[in-house]
Amino acid sequence: MSHPDYRLNLRPLGTPRGASSLAGPRGVGASPGDKKSKSKTIRGKKKSIFETYLSKEDVSEGLKRGTLIQGVLRINPKKFHEAFIPSPDGDRDIFIDGVVARNRALNGDLVVVNLLPEEQWKVIKPESNDKETEGAYESDLPEELCGSHLLQQSLKGYNDSPDVIIEAQFDDSDSEDGHGNTQNALVDGVKKLSVCVHEKGKEDAGAPVTKDENTFMSQDTRALPEKSLQRSAKVVYILEKKHSRAATGFLKLLADKNSELFRKYALFSPSDHRVPRIYVPLKDCPQDFVTRPKDYANTLFVCRIVDWKEDSNFALGQLAKSLGQAGEIEPETEGILTEYGVDFSDFSSEVLECLPQDLPWTIPPEEFSKRRDLRKDCVFTIDPSTARDLDDALSCKPVADGNFEVGVHIADVSYFVPEGSSLDKVAAERATSVYLVQKVVPMLPRLLCEELCSLNPMTDKLTFSVIWTLTPKGKILSEWFGQTVIRSCTKLSYEHAQSMIEGPTRKIPEEELPPVSPEHTSEEVHRAVLNLHHIAKELRQQRFVDGALRLDQLKLAFTLDHETGLPQGCHVYEYRDSNKLVEEFMLLANMAVARKIHCTFPERALLRRHPPPQTKMLNDLVEFCDQMGLPMDFSSAGALNKSLMETFGDDKYSLARKEVLTNMCSRPMQMALYFCSGVLQDQAQFRHYALNVPLYTHFTSPIRRFADVLVHRLLAATLGYRELPDVEPDALQKQADHCNDRRMASKRVQELSTSLFFAILVKESGPLESEAMVMGVLSQAFDVLVLRYGVQKRIYCNALPLQSYRFQKVGKKPELTLVWEPEGAEQGPAQQVVGIFSLVEVVLRAEATALKYSAILKRPGTEGLLDWQDEQGGQDLAEEQD
Repeated sequence: MSHPDYRLNLRPLGTPRGASSLAGPRGVGASPGDKKSKSKTIRGKKKSIFETYLSKEDVSEGLKRGTLIQGVLRINPKKFHEAFIPSPDGDRDIFIDGVVARNRALNGDLVVVNLLPEEQWKVIKPESNDKETEGAYESDLPEELCGSHLLQQSLKGYNDSPDVIIEAQFDDSDSEDGHGNTQNALVDGVKKLSVCVHEKGKEDAGAPVTKDENTFMSQDTRALPEKSLQRSAKVVYILEKKHSRAATGFLKLLADKNSELFRKYALFSPSDHRVPRIYVPLKDCPQDFVTRPKDYANTLFVCRIVDWKEDSNFALGQLAKSLGQAGEIEPETEGILTEYGVDFSDFSSEVLECLPQDLPWTIPPEEFSKRRDLRKDCVFTIDPSTARDLDDALSCKPVADGNFEVGVHIADVSYFVPEGSSLDKVAAERATSVYLVQKVVPMLPRLLCEELCSLNPMTDKLTFSVIWTLTPKGKILSEWFGQTVIRSCTKLSYEHAQSMIEGPTRKIPEEELPPVSPEHTSEEVHRAVLNLHHIAKELRQQRFVDGALRLDQLKLAFTLDHETGLPQGCHVYEYRDSNKLVEEFMLLANMAVARKIHCTFPERALLRRHPPPQTKMLNDLVEFCDQMGLPMDFSSAGALNKSLMETFGDDKYSLARKEVLTNMCSRPMQMALYFCSGVLQDQAQFRHYALNVPLYTHFTSPIRRFADVLVHRLLAATLGYRELPDVEPDALQKQADHCNDRRMASKRVQELSTSLFFAILVKESGPLESEAMVMGVLSQAFDVLVLRYGVQKRIYCNALPLQSYRFQKVGKKPELTLVWEPEGAEQGPAQQVVGIFSLVEVVLRAEATALKYSAILKRPGTEGLLDWQDEQGGQDLAEEQD
């Protein structure tokens, strides 16, 4: 659940960052009020701090010739002067050192860089073990990797039941990329395999860490000569400003009261230290801000960057709005949504006019003549208990020879979203629903999400179905695609379906189940669920035999107080057979549709590919596992999956080690991406690494993903229901890119929402204790995975009551020996050795600063292993590769 880009220790409330920090990583130099340094003139001109961008012509020429390189900029959330772009050859990232070299580009922007001469490249000394080199990933597990039919949760009942459990939508909602949610969380610099530091901002102020505190994880992870170089570069052009240019933060007066700037501008200090400080005109600020600045010390504002001149350390911005008090759920949530460019405004009247106006709406008679009528079939939905946007239903009936007719029925959203309409445009722009802990920002208006398209029970609904004849072993005998009408007979939650699976012969009392329509019986539904479960087990087993990978990671769910909305508690979401059942058939449908549309329109299919892991990071991981004596095989997705299954037992210690290693394995993984088949020449690149299949797409969630709507339109054209959408491959690729960008943003927002709620929980209910396992050891600190909550934290030696501590390598393994102060006069000092995979007990506690919490180690010799495994259920979070 952790991600480096954490917002937990985020708000430096009321604590100005201090004059000295003005010259720190983000302001290359003097404080804004320092007029003298700002305008050293050269022949009457202000001296530029940044280089002028190259012309478009020079850029396109340089990219063609290969003298310039393009890539998405990642700024290290913990060391703001460090940034990286991926190397086009999949090798070590290219390093961009400092704000000046970054040349006004922001995190996520698509930039063009020019390599510096070799004598200016970054030197990586083997002894410093500088893992800073791969740079600050955010977490990117694709959903197909980590399981998540759970993602669709929404909030029915948020207002009508006392304490609603709401699943934090923690990972990508299809676990395809083989991993849960902490994908590339290489944080502190490039912590390579080393250790995830998942926290944002400066982590713990109480722990000044020496500059060279790099991760000593795997000794130097490369048998190097005495040093090696990392290519370094500078930004010469911004191809696409993908960062929203909006930030949340705090207003301050400029330091120099006598400068003319002081009379015109205030200083906006963003909470995300990767965004520069910003001058905002005083006329935008609250009227009494200049006379009573302290009144606003704890007020969160949103500011948008409008310009950033070559001769200024700071950007120019406009104050957009005041959000309210820092540290409160709604202001913080609005800030997160704004920073990531999520449109959470109400739908316009123009958009709402595209919806049916005569309510209640009924299916027009002519639709029945065009569609297969499945209303008499036993069809039902299985979703989180809080879900209101039900976009998939299942059916399973026995046919001759002991086989089954199994149907996946998906809401026919494209029927209600005419191509080119205002509704189509806003859905395309939003591209995805965004699931926060406490609410959903929908892609489509509520009337569609929750009523017209949602497959609510006992009402006729328009659907697009894939129906197979399957053997009990899951072998496909026939396959049919088409538009249908269904009438779901009941709305099961995962808990209902799970109780049916766990009690195959038990007659479940009516009061334990939701209402079933009179045409069907709960026994019939029970039988169908059991048959689907048995087939799903076979399909799943076969998928893993065929080489699929799953990296299950911990995912938090919160219980909210329905009066205050504050978190009362949290638990790790349990991913059970009922989740796996749904996931398996969603995967089957997505693969079937991918084959169908690609076969008919080889140039125009919208597909989803998952590239193999990044080579450099994977090699480091291989080396680390060798040093730790772990027999892991990384040669393919299937081999890695088999190693993870077989290397570890199922005792608590083994499960914890598996959790840590799964986390490390997720880091080299890349994002799964939508793409248009006509744009990629090499069909080998179409593959989905985690699922280990040649073709994959998204078809099963059109209420919450626009890509699925596009796929529905393609499938309808394939079947002759409509003309092929008039979109050239390049235009379809543009739509795919936009879907990828919005999906990534929504994932970050979901993670930050979870972080926000967890930080509030620590503040309200803490301190929280848990067993933790050490993931990486540095010279003065170590990183742990907190097992009960799935968060990762760094623990600093100088924040503990130690007499002394000593770092050393034993063989190739890094270790810290901690010597604790004696508790009483008669006791001697206790020694504790901390190495990778050590189990330790930690306490998470809130700090004075809002939404910041730290971890400290419990003194050794207190009670033993906490029962984290029993408490959390199972930590199997997998791949709704939907």
